[in-house]
Amino acid sequence: MREVVIREDMIRLGQFLKLAGIIDTGGETKERIAAGEVEVNGEVDTRRGRQLHRGDVITVDGEDIRVA
Repeated sequence: MREVVIREDMIRLGQFLKLAGIIDTGGETKERIAAGEVEVNGEVDTRRGRQLHRGDVITVDGEDIRVA
């Protein structure tokens, strides 16, 4: 499992996906999240503004990435 370090205590899901290099553009982020292609801690989440904290695990395209 890959880990991506954040500087603050929290980061929004859309921002995290771009920071992790999983999705390149805000438009693609919005589409993929809305389509249910992103899981947070094993559950599909369709909120681009979902707050993530250290320890949360995001799954996209079968890849798990932990917020660190």
